[in-house]
Amino acid sequence: MFNTLNVFNMARAMAEHAAYRQTVVARNIANADTPGYRARDIAPFPDLVSGTGEFAMRASRPAHLNGAGNGGLQWDEFEARSMFEPGRNTVSLEEEMVKAAEIRSEHDRALAIYRSSLNILRSSLGRV
Repeated sequence: MFNTLNVFNMARAMAEHAAYRQTVVARNIANADTPGYRARDIAPFPDLVSGTGEFAMRASRPAHLNGAGNGGLQWDEFEARSMFEPGRNTVSLEEEMVKAAEIRSEHDRALAIYRSSLNILRSSLGRV
């Protein structure tokens, strides 16, 4: 009966995406003084899920997009678009801090969806 609760899978995927994107942003900040370092990023979660634009979802293994077995997600990194000066890097600390705040909001949203769905499931089972 409760084999495919896709809302929980989606909330988990949102949280994993936020965690990985935060790792990428932290790596950018850590390399802010590294000569020649190019800032990296991954696509925002809504762009990945909607399947529009250049970041459309694609199956990476059998049953990947059928809701079964969603563990070990891999997010494609790309070079962030910013000004590059020879001998310098492309990390803008201001942009990275804005991204970090956005990521925190995305992670909080994933947790709120999970909590809300869990409360609805508990109410439907008669357990509060």
